[in-house]
Amino acid sequence: MAKHEVYVKKTEKLMEPILAENHFELYDVEYVKEGGNWYLRVFIDKEGGINVDDCELVSRALSDALDRDDFIPDSYILEVSSPGLGRQLKKDKHFAKSIGEEVEIKLYKPIDKQKEWVGILMSYDEDNLSIQLENETDMVIPRKDIAIVRLTIDF
Repeated sequence: MAKHEVYVKKTEKLMEPILAENHFELYDVEYVKEGGNWYLRVFIDKEGGINVDDCELVSRALSDALDRDDFIPDSYILEVSSPGLGRQLKKDKHFAKSIGEEVEIKLYKPIDKQKEWVGILMSYDEDNLSIQLENETDMVIPRKDIAIVRLTIDF
């Protein structure tokens, strides 16, 4: 297991009591390097949405827990936020909650000369996502070919 995966798993474990106490849901955790800096990003959610006070509360509690356990030797920036309206769908639980929602899918390689698709998420399994396109045609996209899936934002 790569170090970033270990850090993510340990962070998820540290988050459990914080989330339970505050009735929050852990949406995602990522440990990434961007522009020379490491970031530990925690995305939380709750019924009705997350606000700045929620993020601050979780950030303080998690920061204390991370200082106690001190399992990340690198210098990093901790960020706690909501997954946002155009949230990225990564895990099966994200797909399950988003059945019937419009999604934007970006591919690593084109299908029918197109790398971006928008449609209603109809179903998923470990290998494929199925969407209904605007013309009501169903399209099955292999998950291995997908770079990003996110909810679309209607204004």
